[in-house]
Amino acid sequence: MVVSMKDVEHVALLARLELTEAEKHLYAEQLNAIIDYMGKLQELNTDDIPPTAHVLPIHNVLRKDQPRPSIDRNEALQNAPRQEKGLFKVPKIV
Repeated sequence: MVVSMKDVEHVALLARLELTEAEKHLYAEQLNAIIDYMGKLQELNTDDIPPTAHVLPIHNVLRKDQPRPSIDRNEALQNAPRQEKGLFKVPKIV
């Protein structure tokens, strides 16, 4: 696949970018270099490589969920601009 000037102009239009002719040529060259490199990567034999989500063995550090008392309803509503029947009142959005 080759990125043409028309492709660069189309992407620039979608991104609402104003590019000079020199920038269009530069970006076309850079995008073509990236695509050529991706083609080289596709030549690699990856049959014995398991899929990975991340190259490093990282894990999320999360605390255990522990039930605890929550804020009192009246305290939570005291700064509400509008409230009704113990609930926040917000504008209707359709």
